Amino acid sequence: MALFRETADVSVRPAVPGDEDAVTRVQVSAWRATHEVALGDGVVDALDTAAMRERWSRAISTPPGPGFAVLVALDGAEVVGFAAVGPGQLVALEVEPRHQRGGHGSRLLSAAVDRLRTDGAEQVVTWVLDDDAARERFLSSSGLGPDGTSRTLATGVRDVVERRWSAAI
Repeated sequence: MALFRETADVSVRPAVPGDEDAVTRVQVSAWRATHEVALGDGVVDALDTAAMRERWSRAISTPPGPGFAVLVALDGAEVVGFAAVGPGQLVALEVEPRHQRGGHGSRLLSAAVDRLRTDGAEQVVTWVLDDDAARERFLSSSGLGPDGTSRTLATGVRDVVERRWSAAI
């Protein structure tokens, strides 16, 4: 006999030391699924995951200043997504591909916006790689929109364009 829960055991909490391994795993997995073609062949495979893990460890343990935070989405005890914020900015939001479309991204975005408001922000901005239609749909459905600003980043294989999205909060 199968047991069913009426509500899912899902939540968002501030990241704690030890979460850096899961955050790095989620980021690499999400980038591989979403950005590998846009970034260029081999870019995701060439990521220095040890350095990424160390940067996430520092961001979690000793944020660089006021307004910086890392949040994680949980499915049971498993970290399945994360968001990072800085003053007025959603720096990153990624969900493990096999856990996407389960509400984790929406919970993370809501918690990130709450954190930004608590820190006095009146607007949220984030950056979206060109050709990331799924992220554009998600952000658009959440009330954000492109504001006409773009930037070009070098990946080592090719240049990629990001567009800034924003909303009043």
